[in-house]
Amino acid sequence: MSARRWTAVLTGLALPLGIVAMTTSSPATAIPTESHCGTEASGSGNNGFVDHAQLSRTLEGIERSTKGVVDVEVVGESNQGREIYTARVGEGDTVVFVESQIHGNENHGTEALLDLLRRWGGSTKEAQALREEVTIVAIPRLNVDGGERDTRQNEMTWADVVAAFPQLAGVAPAWNYNTRVGGFDVNRDFNPDLGYVPQPGDFPGNSADTGWYITPEAQTVRDVYRGLESEFGTVDYFIDLHNQWSCYATEDLESMSPLSISAKFIDDPSEFGTWPKFDMEASKRANVAVYEALQDYGQSGYGDLTLYPQDTNLPGTALGSFALRGSAVVLFETSSQTQYDGMKRNGMLRKQIEIGLGGLVDSVADGSIDSLDASVYDTIPQRVFLPED
Repeated sequence: MSARRWTAVLTGLALPLGIVAMTTSSPATAIPTESHCGTEASGSGNNGFVDHAQLSRTLEGIERSTKGVVDVEVVGESNQGREIYTARVGEGDTVVFVESQIHGNENHGTEALLDLLRRWGGSTKEAQALREEVTIVAIPRLNVDGGERDTRQNEMTWADVVAAFPQLAGVAPAWNYNTRVGGFDVNRDFNPDLGYVPQPGDFPGNSADTGWYITPEAQTVRDVYRGLESEFGTVDYFIDLHNQWSCYATEDLESMSPLSISAKFIDDPSEFGTWPKFDMEASKRANVAVYEALQDYGQSGYGDLTLYPQDTNLPGTALGSFALRGSAVVLFETSSQTQYDGMKRNGMLRKQIEIGLGGLVDSVADGSIDSLDASVYDTIPQRVFLPED
């Protein structure tokens, strides 16, 4: 392939926590990269991203500096005993639930959320107006054990599961259990039935089926979601912040794509029962809000986002299960993995999430999301996989 370009505002810049990169709508300098895609691993892994102790201190600091406007609570505990936090801000009737780092090696959403919480909890007129309209509940890092050891999976053996659910003794381990790592892909452990109890006949399962709530991380998200449903009736928006392979391009192969988004995780909702609140159009509008927020940054590179593959049917993911329950859902797949990229482009990738997620929340708060054209979603370019050079 001929020269590819990364057009990034702050390519390669790793910013200290809490310092937000400044961007403008003016064109950035194109940075050509001829081959080397996916082969120049930095070797830094998750070094440079906040670890669990730093995350705890940072959240405490945000709560203190905002004088409790951002309310931080411990809502769960990992298998190794680490705290799982929520941060809540706002008093509006519309609820936005954001989750980050369900996979332990996907860090950028966590860093961006910490910056956004400072903004949403701030004293500006814009922040105060936003808080009157929306309630934002964020889990800045769900997979706290995987985050510490820089793995996609959590830290939990099948023996741990059987100890917690004795009825599963003697059955084959769940399909998403990694025996080599000794942990689960937590984002296959969800079920639209929030009261589901694991049954032996449902194991080992497969990627096209629902999950079981056998991991403490998935149980924590379920409990938070169920509490919000009790409070608000419906969890209006659910956003899941992930990272993906570094090497995706736009359909014309002219630009690297720094982000893929998606609204689609369920092919046929009736396959899983009766879910009258399922609303694909609302999910598409939410994704369009993200797309348009990033398009406003001209030739910065942020506008080169693409669609995540649309041939997915994943009811065992948080996005799939909660979409069935009536949440408008948005997947963020930021193009970078700690094993390949480490801290490369950290400032740019964090800022990208801030712009997209911040734009979505702004459009929810001012009501403009309701007038967005859902059909724009289907015009967003598909991502193109680039193999290692």
